[in-house]
Amino acid sequence: MSTPILALAALAPVAHAQAPQAAPPAQAVPQPTAPAVESAAAAKPLDTLFEALKRERDPEKAKGIASQVIAEMNDSGSATVNLLMQWSEDAIKEKKNAAALDFLDRVTLLDPAFTEGWNRRATLHYTMGDQRKAMADIAEVLKREPRHFGALAGLAGILTEAGDDDIALKAWERYLNVYPADREAQEAVSKLSEKIAGNRT
Repeated sequence: MSTPILALAALAPVAHAQAPQAAPPAQAVPQPTAPAVESAAAAKPLDTLFEALKRERDPEKAKGIASQVIAEMNDSGSATVNLLMQWSEDAIKEKKNAAALDFLDRVTLLDPAFTEGWNRRATLHYTMGDQRKAMADIAEVLKREPRHFGALAGLAGILTEAGDDDIALKAWERYLNVYPADREAQEAVSKLSEKIAGNRT
């Protein structure tokens, strides 16, 4: 699959807004299971933080909120998954990429709903020069969390490098819809817009 097609696939869930996952049809049990209750509780602070990030116009204050968002998303709620993520981080620092990939593969299998497993693996694939796999993992991140500004920035960066400026601009615009006070993203949109306009004249 080509880079532009992968990019459109990654942006597709974002374009459809962040619709919550549908509840199980008709035969839903009267009381949710414990994990479902935990997931619902865990989602609330993240939603609140994303709302605050979208409203904040002061870049420094927004940066603080963004850091809180990242911290919240980095906690899987599972000791096993968190340990595998720590091992993957240590392996990456030691440049043991094969071992890091193995740990991250296990994370995505154990907890496919945990976006940071996919996101870190996307970053690792990119640093290893495999943009196709990086884009595929970014698509998985955005399918689960369309507001993941780190994944959107990664997507925009890969597309810019590939010369797919129009789609890169859309990715940056989606980013700013989530994190409007980010000055670097604002500059990226401005430069890309000027470049695209210049190419059309």
